[in-house]
Amino acid sequence: MSDFELLRRARDTGDVQSMIAEIPYARFIGLEYAPAGETHRFRLTPLKQNIGNPLLPAIHGGVIGGFMEVSATLHLMLSMEALEVPRVIDFSLDYLKPGRFEEVWAQATIQRMGKRIANVAIEAWQSDPSSPIATARAHLLMG
Repeated sequence: MSDFELLRRARDTGDVQSMIAEIPYARFIGLEYAPAGETHRFRLTPLKQNIGNPLLPAIHGGVIGGFMEVSATLHLMLSMEALEVPRVIDFSLDYLKPGRFEEVWAQATIQRMGKRIANVAIEAWQSDPSSPIATARAHLLMG
């Protein structure tokens, strides 16, 4: 099934998780769709393979960054009218505190949507949405 068909089916049926299951990296790190009302929210389940520092234990920073990047892309895909897969132009990430070995949540917000480029802000947190573990900004090319 093509990317366009997967996205169309996810929008029509609300089964976003089946679309995510077709993304090998998202599947590998344990990314899940966890909508909160009208908001697209994503969850990273704690998997041992995602641990970067076993002494704390803490989730590897690259996994958190990848989770946030894929979440931003999925948010944009689910929010825009076109059936296109956006491409990441730029991604800037600020780590604020270690990601403990527990669920991580991410929520993206479209800051600006142009004709071809979107600017998306992403926050990731664990137990408290007002205390993020990382924030990021992404510029994505559409079409």
